[in-house]
Amino acid sequence: MPDYSYLKTAALAPRVNVADPAENARVSLEAVRAALRAGVQAVALPQLGLSGYTCGDLFTQTALVEACQSALRWLAEQTAHSAALIAVGLPMQKAGRLYNCAAVLQSGNLLGFVSKRHLTPEERRWFAPGSGGQLFQCDTCIIGISLDDEDLPGAEIVLRLAAEPEEAGLHERRRGLLAARSACLPCGIVYAGAGAGESTTDLVFSGPCLIAENGEILTENRRYEPEDGAVYACLDLELLRGERRKYSFDGAMPSSIPCAPLPPLKEEFITRRYGSTPFVPLSPGLRAERCREVLAMQSAALAKRLEHTGQKQVILGLSGGLDSALALLVAARTADELQWPRENILCITMPGYGTSDFTRETADRLAAAFGAALWEIDIRPACDLHMQDIGHDPDARDAAYENLQARERTQILMDLANQEDALLLGSGNLSELALGWCTYNADHMSMYNPNAGVPKTLVRAVVRHAMDESAPEIAAALARVLETPVSPELLPPDKQGAIAQKTEDILGSYDVHDFYLYYFYRCGFRPEKLFFMAKRAFTGQITPEQLKAWLVIFLRRFFSQQFKRSCLPDGPRVVGVSLSPRGGWHMPSDASAEVWVKEAQEIPLCEGAPEGRGG
Repeated sequence: MPDYSYLKTAALAPRVNVADPAENARVSLEAVRAALRAGVQAVALPQLGLSGYTCGDLFTQTALVEACQSALRWLAEQTAHSAALIAVGLPMQKAGRLYNCAAVLQSGNLLGFVSKRHLTPEERRWFAPGSGGQLFQCDTCIIGISLDDEDLPGAEIVLRLAAEPEEAGLHERRRGLLAARSACLPCGIVYAGAGAGESTTDLVFSGPCLIAENGEILTENRRYEPEDGAVYACLDLELLRGERRKYSFDGAMPSSIPCAPLPPLKEEFITRRYGSTPFVPLSPGLRAERCREVLAMQSAALAKRLEHTGQKQVILGLSGGLDSALALLVAARTADELQWPRENILCITMPGYGTSDFTRETADRLAAAFGAALWEIDIRPACDLHMQDIGHDPDARDAAYENLQARERTQILMDLANQEDALLLGSGNLSELALGWCTYNADHMSMYNPNAGVPKTLVRAVVRHAMDESAPEIAAALARVLETPVSPELLPPDKQGAIAQKTEDILGSYDVHDFYLYYFYRCGFRPEKLFFMAKRAFTGQITPEQLKAWLVIFLRRFFSQQFKRSCLPDGPRVVGVSLSPRGGWHMPSDASAEVWVKEAQEIPLCEGAPEGRGG
């Protein structure tokens, strides 16, 4: 099986019978066996799970302590067939002192004890402070075991044995702290808390089981259940390592206890799923909030630039497509915030050889709906003359034919910006920059680009959100934009006057390319892992053969088109992925893609990449 770098973990909270270690060991074994059957490689059980956390002064009884030791030996024998790492809680006596401990088992062997350092006032009645968390070096990762609310530097995964009595509102704080800690380290945290069966003489325990990874709660159980609690999750070690490489950790690596190799994780047991739009939240509420924030960020950035330059007008090329519609939305919001009349937004529509009647009419409607000024300049006569000047055959529909139109438009916009003392806004998005789907020194260039940090999937989501929240006239114009195929419109329309040049028919789906961009940039995932994840994200929507072909396209174009990103205009980072050479992606323009493309091509049925818009 390929190495996808997952570790399958479990947080278990079996029902406790207070002060009955043999029964607790039996119930714990049932829960552990169920986890092992599901392919789990590392298991966390609650604090003092073999005795029960609420034994009180019974902890001072030799009979209870020795019964816990017998129960631990039995549990080790019963799990000897598995190389999974199992952390179970019990009281342990050493040198006449009692400690709240986690015993770490693997293949029937006791690897060591981890003792709790930070005791509650009640725990100090029975237990001595211990040495705190401990690292265990496995073949695939470093696992930390802890009974304290503490950081374990060096741990990629932390098994956290817990027993916190509940208070109203405590669980939300617990969730927030676990998520925050998993983001700060970064690491995965497997949290198993005491619950069902614990004494309710004075306290209540809810049995919380949660698994967090890099700031996100991946899974959690329903608390206050009368029976066992259990959650499983596949933690992504490659994701965590990619995040950890971005940070510098002070000090030497703490000592660790070596472990035998963990059991391999079969692909059938990998339960991890990925959303198909990592830049766009699936929840309608979160999506709306994200869209509002994106517009606010873009507008704030543009307002600052205008404040700095002192210009009172902006100019933009309005095509009737998604990107220029978003640029218009940002310009309109900025004008309102600066208390400008919207006539200070100068929209230029420039019909060329590929402009359809539909997009031309959409541009008219957009400008009218927003109250912006609209000028029309037909670029075809100038392009005809330019082709004569350079001796280009007008029937040769090659890169020169396409790109001279894009450059003519940019020349017009730049000159008009100078003439009107206006700031020229770019509209190209992050996805186009990643793929190099722009013409060098044409739509690639502007005086400021508020869209530079917004991927195509998020552009579409923001425009749709604006449509839903706008007055009818604006909403109708934006609806036309959303139903228009993505196209640079540089080739003539078909015989019916419809757009003939459709970007996603050439490059592939922007949904897929944005998916690859997110995980390639944010996590540094290798091509094989990207493909594995994409299959799960787009199952039933896009064939594996197509996903593989588009992966090769993405990799080839991402590397070959870096020269365009090396000289980008200013524009704000919006989503945590930036291709700016100043504060985002740093890569030489002549870096080889061979390592990445070769791996992708070795996935069967991958096909080559088209080379359109290369200049």
